[in-house]
Amino acid sequence: MEIDFQKGGGLVPAIIQDERTGEVLMLGFMNLESLEETRRSREVVFFSRSRNQLWKKGESSGHVLRVREILMDCDADALVVLVEAAGPGVCHEGYRSCFFRKLEANGNATVIAERTFAPEEVYGREKAR
Repeated sequence: MEIDFQKGGGLVPAIIQDERTGEVLMLGFMNLESLEETRRSREVVFFSRSRNQLWKKGESSGHVLRVREILMDCDADALVVLVEAAGPGVCHEGYRSCFFRKLEANGNATVIAERTFAPEEVYGREKAR
């Protein structure tokens, strides 16, 4: 069975999950080339929609995601990548997971996690937000 990249305009969502804890760390997108590079290198490589190019997670921070297993959904149009995360977090805002806010019933978002690293020390002041 082949992954259906055409359904999503050449991209499929890739949910990144900690293989040990089950925590969802982030969501990115992959095209065929980034998936092939991920499989070859055993480190997660995404396709950046904003930059229109491949990017290896951790290329500037050192917080790489080492692939342990790749799962495909029943429609063959989404992936779950089980990883070992190197470093204190994957979020460019300094959290272990990109999912550090809880959306409340009133529409407000509440931060539910502590920062695990200082993003300005990892990415510089321009990239940290």
